[in-house]
Amino acid sequence: MSRLLVLFVTAFVDMVGVTMIIPLLPFYATKYGASAATVGVIVSAFSLAQLLMAPAWGRVSDRRGRRPVIVVGLLVTALGYAIFALAGSVTALLVARLVQGTGGGTIGVVQAYVADVSAPEDRTRSLGWLTAVTSLGAVLGPAIGSVLVRIGGQPLAGWGAAGFVLLVAAFGWVYLRESRAGIETTGEHPIPARSALTRVTTHWREPAPRLIWTYAIGIGAFYGVIPLVPLLLGRRFGITEETIGYFIMYLAGVGVLMRSFALGPLVRRLGEPRLARFGVLSLAAGLGLTAVPDGWPVLAAGFTLMPVGTACLFPAVTSLLSQSVRQSERGTWLGIQQTYGGITRVAFPILGGLAIDLSGVGAPFAGAAALMVLVALPLTKGILHPDGATERRREGAPS
Repeated sequence: MSRLLVLFVTAFVDMVGVTMIIPLLPFYATKYGASAATVGVIVSAFSLAQLLMAPAWGRVSDRRGRRPVIVVGLLVTALGYAIFALAGSVTALLVARLVQGTGGGTIGVVQAYVADVSAPEDRTRSLGWLTAVTSLGAVLGPAIGSVLVRIGGQPLAGWGAAGFVLLVAAFGWVYLRESRAGIETTGEHPIPARSALTRVTTHWREPAPRLIWTYAIGIGAFYGVIPLVPLLLGRRFGITEETIGYFIMYLAGVGVLMRSFALGPLVRRLGEPRLARFGVLSLAAGLGLTAVPDGWPVLAAGFTLMPVGTACLFPAVTSLLSQSVRQSERGTWLGIQQTYGGITRVAFPILGGLAIDLSGVGAPFAGAAALMVLVALPLTKGILHPDGATERRREGAPS
């Protein structure tokens, strides 16, 4: 628990730094002459760099340990914020975003650290706490960034974010203990990251790939439509930029409450396999209800079920994945999971926008709900039985 607390502090402050900068990017990009499309490229550059680097970070952490990779990732992120502080052009902002995403590719390593130090029965709850503390950081970060901009403009915001991350990097180096110190090597050759990437598609019926596809589809279904929520609320209910923040806060708040207080009891009552399927169905129901143009009560139900579903689905699937692969490859596979999740997070908003143009504002939500029921739910069938993932790990199944 002491190691988890140190990691949670590290992840919390890191997220504060990330979200200090994100809301400022469009303003400075347009100031330097960027079009709306270019702004989109700059914003998405983080996710692109993150998904490209995540497998490599995970592979290195399996070989060299989690602690040094987490600290180096933080230092790379701080460099990205320093570039932002000095940026005076669109190109410099793009470079800053790419560097920040490179450092942010260590998210799979952070998840692997949690899996390393948590007992299997506590792993889902611990992963839920991790996302809860990062969500709290995401709430505070934009406010801090706005204060710094008001005082000292773009440079102070950039240097402030870099300072936050450098402090937490030093904190992590001093207090974060290596999670893999007690893991013995088995003499087996770990799977190369490139082979693991292709195995997810070529051997999709195996437990690890099916869990990764479930995660990726769920991530895309939720985070792919969330950027489109303002369009739906604006057209149906007249919500503007002055009030949209309250709806996003509600989504985030339900997720934090679920992960902080309800996830542990649900894991003990249902177990991770059933909890994952419950998460799929809850997310699908929330997306489907949001698509229905039937007034505030239906919208409220949809906005409640969506974060309930994600709070159950993502920690459970990540925990099961960590149990279905060898300990020596855990970082690699969790990095691969982030890569496939990153692909859907980039692709789904584009597809959702096209769906709105073709079929109306509710179309992407209905399509995402159908995808969860028709694809994600069948993927969880069979492999997510009690102790199934643990049995496969003991048998040395393909990973």
